[in-house]
Amino acid sequence: MQLYLLRHANADTIAAKDDDRPLSEKGLAQAERVARFCQEKGLEASFILSSPILRADQTARALAKRLRSRLVIVPWLACGMRPEEALKELLAYAQESAIFLVGHEPDFSELVAYLLGFADSDAIHIRKGSLILIELEDFCAGAGCLKFSLPCQLI
Repeated sequence: MQLYLLRHANADTIAAKDDDRPLSEKGLAQAERVARFCQEKGLEASFILSSPILRADQTARALAKRLRSRLVIVPWLACGMRPEEALKELLAYAQESAIFLVGHEPDFSELVAYLLGFADSDAIHIRKGSLILIELEDFCAGAGCLKFSLPCQLI
């Protein structure tokens, strides 16, 4: 499986609750830039799975619109996702050749470290709007192969 990880784009810092922070103007532009990049490069996926948190949802919607992919909001991608839980949930999509996940930090750094077999995720930091591709051979720790990691500013 081709597993694309997209960290949500830049969000406003002021909101009544952290979960309600929308994308900033910069974030809206980042989300559109990444979505356009994916479209232009022919990156396709059967599903885009997104965190229900507003900033991730808005990032995922920009991607889904450009790629004309089905967007599914899943609670397990909300802030605090654990790598083991993510792999368990991804089993439901095991027959898909490619999917996108849109979520948060430090969750994605922990997931990448777990999939690549690193003992510590401190060496990995995924910036807002960054896109990562991991080829997943199996649904267990260390079964992934990093194909690319692109920060938004290089897209």
